[in-house]
Parts: sequence; C-alpha cells; structure tokens
Amino acid sequence: MENPFTRRLSRIPPYLFAELDRLKAETKGDIIDLGEGSPDQPTPKPILGAMERALRKPENHGYPTYAGKLSARQAAADWYRERFRVRLNPETEVCMLLGSKEGVGHLIWGTCGRGDRVGVSDPAYPIYPNQSLLSGARPVRVPLLEKNGFLPDLDRVDDIGSSLRLLCLNYPSNPTAAVADLKFYREVVALAMKHGFGIVNDCVYSELYFGTRRPPSILQVPGAKKCCIEFHSLSKTWNMAGWRIGVAVGNPGLVRALLRIKQNTDSGPFGAIQDTAAWALKHGAGLAAKNRALYRKRRDAFCDRLHGAGWKVPKPDATFYVWTRLPGKAKDDYRFALDMLADCKVVAAPGIGFGRHGRGFVRFALVQTGGRLREAANRIGSWLQGKGQRDKGTKC
Repeated sequence: MENPFTRRLSRIPPYLFAELDRLKAETKGDIIDLGEGSPDQPTPKPILGAMERALRKPENHGYPTYAGKLSARQAAADWYRERFRVRLNPETEVCMLLGSKEGVGHLIWGTCGRGDRVGVSDPAYPIYPNQSLLSGARPVRVPLLEKNGFLPDLDRVDDIGSSLRLLCLNYPSNPTAAVADLKFYREVVALAMKHGFGIVNDCVYSELYFGTRRPPSILQVPGAKKCCIEFHSLSKTWNMAGWRIGVAVGNPGLVRALLRIKQNTDSGPFGAIQDTAAWALKHGAGLAAKNRALYRKRRDAFCDRLHGAGWKVPKPDATFYVWTRLPGKAKDDYRFALDMLADCKVVAAPGIGFGRHGRGFVRFALVQTGGRLREAANRIGSWLQGKGQRDKGTKC
C-alpha cells in the first residue's frame, strides 16, 4: 500500500515535538533540552504514598467508569470551590480524563464536524487546530499579538462569532505564557452568549504563577457555565505528566458530548490514579507552592543570564515557558532553533511550530535544573556574542 494515511490525516502537519525528537536524535553531544514542556521533577513523595494505598484497593483493578469515580469528581468540584469559588455538580459538570489533551480532542470530536468552524488562537498548542482538522471542521485563526498582551482581539472575535461552533482559549498560555484576567473572560463570555458559540478554556497552568495575583478560571464569570467548558490537569501542578490524569468541568451539555466520545474510545483513567488525584486535590496545596517556588528560581536564573548576555527575554508571570522574540536581527525562528541546537546543543521550540503568528519567536521550557539552565543561558550568550562579532566582521 503506497499511502496508508487517510485523507483526514493528510490535513494535519507533522507534530512539532515529534520533529524536535527526530532532530535531537541526530545531534551528538551534551544536549540541554528546553523544547518540550515535560516536568523533570519527580512526583512528590506524599502523592506516591497515596498511590501505594490506592493500588491495594481491589476495586481499582477492574474497568474504570467512563466519567470517572464520583469521589474523584467530587474532589475536583471541591478544589474548584476552594480555589476559584466556583460551584460544580460532580455528577453532571465534571468528567475525569486521561490527561487534558485527550479531553480537548474528544470535546472537539463530540461537538464539531464537517462545515463547522472552530476559533483557534495563533500561536497555540497544536492540539487545537489539528483536532479541529481531524474532526472535519475548519480552524479559524485568531491572532495573538504582542501589542495586545497575547490576548485575542475581541473585535475580531465579534466579527466572526456568528460563524463559530467553538472558540478555544488557553490561559495561562502555552506557548506565550500570557495570563487572562476576569475582565477579558467577562467580555469573551458575553460574545459567546451573543453569538451562540461554546468556549473551551485550557487552564492547566493556573497553579504555576509567580506573583500574588492568582490566574482566574473562566467559570468565575457569572453565567459562564451556560457556554463554557474548562480543562485542568495534575501534570504541571504536581509533576504528574506521565500519570495521564485531568478533568473537564463546566457546561453539562459539553461534558456529555465529550463523554459520548469517551464511551466509544477509552475506558477512563485507572482507578488508583483517580484516587491519588483526589488526594492531591485535597491535600496538595503546599506541594504546589513548592513547585511554584522552584520554577520561579529557574525562571530568574535563566532569564537573568540571558539578560546579562544582551538578550532581553521577558520573565513570564505564569507557566514554565519563556516566550521571546529572536535577538538582534534574526527573523527565521526555525533556522535559529536549528542553529542553536547545532552550535549550543540547546533545544528550544521555534515559534512557527505554534502557528503563523509565532514566526520570529522561540519558546524555552524551564524543565531542567537551575544549574543546567544557567549553563544553557551561558552557551547561548557566548554563541550570540560570537555571532555578533562575526556579523561585524571581527574574529570571535
């Protein structure tokens, strides 16, 4: 068979991080990988202890329920009430997931099809436009521009709103690290109610913030549950990326649509992991605070070193990403990332991999120790200074 791919698969581009893995495999030497946002720290020991206890329960070794254990859904609802002052019905407004990525994909498949239009941010995590294409829907790019703080232009959303089935948001943002406030959420919910589209908000980085103002949930807007579904995950908050555990909350109709696809695709998260997630949601606030402090130190170590080398990268207010324009006169972010890998042995994600409006930017993930991040910044600084000298016609 010459072409095993369906027409559907031909619609989506190569996955960015799979391509980065290929390039890393072809590069020899001491590589510092700041490309993919996979937490490098172990899951905290108290959470591992909760998992050991959950593994001893016989009921956790059969097929899990599709929506998830009611006890886990109740823990998620309780966490939302404590963290965001949002009240949720665990029976109809909460669904446990095999990670938020799975949930986003299944939600789009459950609500969209041929002829539908899905508003997706640009730049954005590739899952949103790609799953829209796979479902048969058409992604409509909504630019995130630096001059707007990487928030969508709501006049643009108003212009296209009547044609949208869904609008996909992600705040705090991957890749830009931007944070949305409640004023923005109130305005975008008002547009959704006006035009009749649903809102998907990916809020998985809400607990990785570095100031005193905690990022809000879109569900804090009065009436938001009439049109909004929000995704959360334990991956970043408690270093549980490999556990594949997340949650969808909000509009009951959107939760049902997601669940309908799940019922025909998977069997839900492993019961012991759900019990452990419930324990983390109930008892893990102090562990999350330690994680924030760690990433804040890493952010400062990396950004300060690059500042010292002349690259004025912005310090993010949330997430563990540094999203920055290329230094100097550099324009081609893909070529810049390739050269940085070849010359510095440092991996970063080129902005173009997140959409057309990511061109000219690069994203670093702070998923190495402080020492390795300082080493990466030192390598990059020396490289840039050498490039600058060569550009001036002098020897390094």
